[in-house]
Amino acid sequence: VQLVESGGGLVQPGGSLRLSCAASGFTFRNYAMSWHRQAPGKEREWVATITSTGGSTDYADSVKGRFTISRDNAKNTVYLQMNSLKPEDTAVYYCNAYVSRKSSWGQGTQVTVSS
Repeated sequence: VQLVESGGGLVQPGGSLRLSCAASGFTFRNYAMSWHRQAPGKEREWVATITSTGGSTDYADSVKGRFTISRDNAKNTVYLQMNSLKPEDTAVYYCNAYVSRKSSWGQGTQVTVSS
């Protein structure tokens, strides 16, 4: 399993970013995918999950209504659209796949929300 995140960067409060996670090494369309984040000095926390078909999503209360998780099974890619960003969204964002009873992570992409 290989997961490669991209799309992070520096953005002002109220701005938007779209993160991507390219997956390989497993049958992507068969598995739910999730995004997590870890802020400096804090534990990694779950952000959002999408089912294998994309038919159902779930979000942490802290991002509900601002973030949207989606996927393109033809491109083996999962996305996280982040709008109305706040300084407290600053973190390294990771995508995750649970395949063959093992949790796999990408290297992460840094998101910094600051004026």
